[in-house]
Parts: sequence; C-alpha cells; structure tokens
Amino acid sequence: MEDKKIHILLVEDDEVDVMNLRRAFKKNNIVNPIYIAGNGLEALAILRGEAKIEPAMPQARRLVLLDLNMPKMNGIEFLRKLRMDEKLRSIPVIVLTTSNEDKDKVEAYNLNVAGYILKPVTFCNFVEVMATLNKYWMLNEIP
Repeated sequence: MEDKKIHILLVEDDEVDVMNLRRAFKKNNIVNPIYIAGNGLEALAILRGEAKIEPAMPQARRLVLLDLNMPKMNGIEFLRKLRMDEKLRSIPVIVLTTSNEDKDKVEAYNLNVAGYILKPVTFCNFVEVMATLNKYWMLNEIP
C-alpha cells in the first residue's frame, strides 16, 4: 500500500480551510501525506524540492489541491507556471475554491486541471467531497 500512497500538496492560504481539510481527511481515514503551501510561489518551491520542509515532498505520485484566491501568486498564475515547467507539467491539479466565476473555470480547464470543485459551505458536505475525491484518486494511476 505504501507504493500506492499519493502525496497531496494543498495550496491554500486560509488556516480554517487547511484545518477543515485535515479534519475531513481524519474523519474519512485518509492517510495520504499532506504538504501545505500558502501561495503559488511556496507551492512551486515545494514541488521543485527547493523548499526547506521536513519531510521533503517526494518527486512521484503527487496531487495538488489548489485554491485560486491567494496572495503573492494566485492559483491561475500558479497553474500557468506549473504547466510551463517540463518537470512539473504532468502533476494532476484539482481546483478547490470558492470562486464560482465562469472565467476562472474556463481558465483552469484550459490549463488542464483534473477537476474544479466549489468548496462546500458546511463541514458535513466538505467531508463528503473529500471522501469522493479520495475514491477517485485511489482509482487513478498517478505516476
């Protein structure tokens, strides 16, 4: 099972949302390692192995959960940089955001996101979304 473990990078600047994701994972018994970046710049550094975090994020079997509204480098800017980077462009990204703007959805899909999910308002619904996402990525073959 260790070789099927997916390393998840949550790119999120809101501490409450980070806490909710951790709680939802615990409630669903999701044991995938979670790495946290507060903005797109931090996320790129983590993915490139340039960030000073322990443990470092492995270079294989990675998935990004991405908020769009962040300081320094927002989610769309991050996606553009990620997709231009030869070593990182194939990492699957699922947008998890409050933005219901059509322009954000179109731009995200044009940058090859694996999904675009609006953050549920209630914690109960958030737990259900995380359970569904877990089932989805467990079925996928992520290199």
